[in-house]
Amino acid sequence: MKIEERLQTTGNLSESKKVVLNMLVGSTSIKDYMSEILKPFALSGPQFNVLRILRGQKGTPANLETIQQRMIHRNSNTTRLVDKLIEKKLAERIVCEKNRRKVEITINENGLELLEKIDPKVKKVDELICGRFSKKELKQLNLLLEKLQDFPPTLGRSQDHKNER
Repeated sequence: MKIEERLQTTGNLSESKKVVLNMLVGSTSIKDYMSEILKPFALSGPQFNVLRILRGQKGTPANLETIQQRMIHRNSNTTRLVDKLIEKKLAERIVCEKNRRKVEITINENGLELLEKIDPKVKKVDELICGRFSKKELKQLNLLLEKLQDFPPTLGRSQDHKNER
């Protein structure tokens, strides 16, 4: 469906506006769908993200800074997310014996078992999303989307906005 139809707009949208709107609508749809998948497991998207990061450590504990750097939503309150996972008995906090101020986090067996239950459902979502594209199209799409990751960190503070003040 074209973005104009999806948003029911009659305005004449530029191609760049269509791209931004398509990305926003698409990412919101994926996020909403993932939230529905995670709901029966009593996990939020960011909590799931932290569990996957911890699993990716392959048994090596991670500190809060490492988790924060690897988060998809970097504005999430990592301390609160980790506290919730510990409260749910899916992760554990390890205090360094040499430096008691140094705290590291690790996923436990409960967290690993939960991810094993969720993994097939997430794989199906990936297949639903990507199954419409050829391998060549997926490579091209990844190249294009990776360019977005280099977006200026001053989002919302462009030169135009500075001049308006």
